[in-house]
Amino acid sequence: MGIWSRKSVDTLCNEAFAEGPQQLKRSLGIVGLTAFGVGCTIGAGIFSLTGDVAAHQAGPGVTLAFVLASVACFFAGLCYAEFAAMVPIAGSAYSYAYASLGELVAWLIGWCLILEWLFAASVVAISWSGYVTAALRDVGVVLPGAITSSPLKLDIHNHLVATSGYVDLPAVLVTLGCMGLLLIGTKASANINTAIVVAKVLALGALIVAGASYVNVANWHPFIPANTGEFGHFGWSGIARGAATLFFAYIGFDGVSTLAEEAKNPQRTVPWSLFASLLICTVLYMGVSIVITGLTSYQKLDVPDPLYFALSASHMPLVWLKVIIALVAIVGLVSVVLVSIVGQVRIFYAMGRDGLLPPALCRIDAKRCTPYVGIIFTGIVAAVTAGFAPLDLLGELISIGTLLAFAVVCSGILILRHIAPEARRPFRTPWVPLIPILGVLSCVALMLSLPTGTWIRLVLWIGLGLAVYAFYGRRHSRLRRELAQR
Repeated sequence: MGIWSRKSVDTLCNEAFAEGPQQLKRSLGIVGLTAFGVGCTIGAGIFSLTGDVAAHQAGPGVTLAFVLASVACFFAGLCYAEFAAMVPIAGSAYSYAYASLGELVAWLIGWCLILEWLFAASVVAISWSGYVTAALRDVGVVLPGAITSSPLKLDIHNHLVATSGYVDLPAVLVTLGCMGLLLIGTKASANINTAIVVAKVLALGALIVAGASYVNVANWHPFIPANTGEFGHFGWSGIARGAATLFFAYIGFDGVSTLAEEAKNPQRTVPWSLFASLLICTVLYMGVSIVITGLTSYQKLDVPDPLYFALSASHMPLVWLKVIIALVAIVGLVSVVLVSIVGQVRIFYAMGRDGLLPPALCRIDAKRCTPYVGIIFTGIVAAVTAGFAPLDLLGELISIGTLLAFAVVCSGILILRHIAPEARRPFRTPWVPLIPILGVLSCVALMLSLPTGTWIRLVLWIGLGLAVYAFYGRRHSRLRRELAQR
């Protein structure tokens, strides 16, 4: 009994398939789960951060950055699939770490997943605000900059500086709107998300096909701009840093596993949904990034709405496509805010059920079967963050938190194969230990390519998490109480 205490696989499975008023309802099939993964994945990563990475880190080589990130994600995905099929429970990497690495590591991963999900909702809301502001400007409605931008931003030296803005009000409002929708129920939210996802995929496919005819190949030269003399600013180091930053674009992949406790036949549907969402998103990311860097110079893409900007700058006669992309970005990013809040609420639900966070976070509304306290808390915090935090700072924090969680999941497969070799595994990660080791190494390599400032903020965040665990989580741990009573 202690900080290394583990929950057995049998215990987690019993929790996953328990019945009662405080249990989540299994209502999602493979289409709904895949749509959830795609819906959360295709968001600010492609609609916003693509331009930032192309302009400052990778140039047209942003496409290679997406490929590199997807390879690391594939290794981690094979490990996620084994865990999700074994233990189809809310909590994702947090629950998997609890079964393999113990309570303290599980707590730290759960704490880092807050970086991944809570802040992801904020990043996407900020991106949504940028697209809405640009679209309104095109029709003659100009919103004041003071209420459409954060009061802080990162300068070229990665330092926080003040801006002329006061609050990003559209970002705050869309986050609170998504919070309200989620209070209605998971099934209704999933249906809305699926419809939006179909529209996003079709629109991005149209951009790739139609935009390819107007590409100026001169914009692709040099495809990998020469390094400026500083690590991460173009060259191959820029590709590596760009891949680490864009790893944020793959968090929807992890989101599928957070809904495992609400999936029908999870041993089959969760692994299939994981890989289907990864494949769909990787193909779209590569296609869109190569087209938009061909439509305009990568140096001009440092804008909140790079897809919309690229279509405008290229003077394409397809006005309808520009309008569709604007509408889909505006509506589509709403679905990403929606499912990002869902992912965070499920992490809170799992941690609250284990006693590591206040149990109110896993309180279920009897009529709608939703963890309403967690939804309200997550929505309010995400809205405040979206209103006042800068986009680029949040993007790097989300990526490093996601990479750390993925690396721990890969490590967990190695450990669980050793301590529970006879456990039932409906899906088995192939080529163990090679695949998990490659997953750990690729994630760590991408983490190391991120700026020193991001690492400092991660250390500070973990330090805060350790303090919360010491003063609350460790004292209220349900597992500790159960072991003490034996």
